Amino acid sequence: MYQDILQQTSHRETPLPARPWLLTQKWGHLLFMHVPITKQKIEPLLPQQLELDTYDGEAWISIVPFEVTGMHARGMPEIPFLRSYLELNVRTYVKYHGQPGVYFFSLDANLLPAVLGAKTFSLPYYYADMEMKKTAGHYNYRSIRKKAATGDFEGSYHPVSKTYSPEQGNLPHWLLERYVFWQKKGNGLIQGDIHHLPWEVQDASANIDTETLTSFLPPSSFSGEPVYHYAYSRRVLLWPLKKVT
Repeated sequence: MYQDILQQTSHRETPLPARPWLLTQKWGHLLFMHVPITKQKIEPLLPQQLELDTYDGEAWISIVPFEVTGMHARGMPEIPFLRSYLELNVRTYVKYHGQPGVYFFSLDANLLPAVLGAKTFSLPYYYADMEMKKTAGHYNYRSIRKKAATGDFEGSYHPVSKTYSPEQGNLPHWLLERYVFWQKKGNGLIQGDIHHLPWEVQDASANIDTETLTSFLPPSSFSGEPVYHYAYSRRVLLWPLKKVT
């Protein structure tokens, strides 16, 4: 199952893991909010084992709200109360031994078992009150982190162009086609691997009313205007986490 996804790998800069994948999800109605950021402000926030990745010398941070559906373990049926939820992540772009990937500052979800399970693996998940509504072609997304003074997001977004696949070497491709992430665990790192077909996206317009997810950044960290992309959906395969250092 999902052999059509596994057989298409030319869009990856990293090889597929040799071991079997564990979990699959469908990601839908994604907004990618990419913002350029001053390198000197974000580098000190990374684990020492990771190198900040840049595009033409510019660092980036991205906020990505979306919905998760159709989640199930390999060879297992979907579990009704665990199959779908909303998620919102904040990430930047890094390298580990020359391999490109991402580092998550936070991941919010409105499914408590998923949050608690991820926390056992040292992933920075937060439980949040979240809602996504579609109104007249616009996606309205709200996330209020529970038991926290910051970490909120509210806004709307919609696509404004035809669908396209980013060309290799350009900024959208550099931002979007990432299939590995690393997180700090103790004095070392854990690695997560994912795979899906190449992104097909549209340019997007967004109105962001509230955004305190990046309040951990020093003042005046952003160095330019956001770039927005919208993606309708992708079926994603996820591998077990592994310790790399």
